Amino acid sequence: TAFYGVYGYLGDHLHEGLGEPVSANGLAAIAYGLGFGAAALLDGVIDRLGARRVMPFAYLLVAAVYVAIASASGTFGLLMATIAVWGLANHFGLNVLVMRLTALDAARRGTIMGLHSAVTYFAVTVGTAGFGPLYTALGFANCALVAALLMLVAASAAAWRSARQ
Repeated sequence: TAFYGVYGYLGDHLHEGLGEPVSANGLAAIAYGLGFGAAALLDGVIDRLGARRVMPFAYLLVAAVYVAIASASGTFGLLMATIAVWGLANHFGLNVLVMRLTALDAARRGTIMGLHSAVTYFAVTVGTAGFGPLYTALGFANCALVAALLMLVAASAAAWRSARQ
């Protein structure tokens, strides 16, 4: 929900908020993708430490990136650089989540991942619809800050769950 609430309004912010051409949305997608892809070079960290241990920190990293996005939201170049870091951080967050989900029950892996897909599509709807009024009333930077708060909740839940196991 945090991701889709921010990403869903990034293009409008670039065009309407920063005065960039609509094609700047493509640059944002490229920056995000470069960061996401570059993170694959660091996946060994997760393999060495374990997804359960990394998950709370990955989510804290994503929360920190959302704060950075809010701070950089007024400057196109800085925002693009931050979006690349966002891709890198989200790669870690998504990777640890998928690793944890696929480790739950090998016999039900297809069902688990199917439910994950359903929840993801639900998050697209909730994030975009839920952040719309927030974006309209308070702007893009505040959407990023709300996303950071949501990621803090996720990090807390991941840390609590890790401590119990």
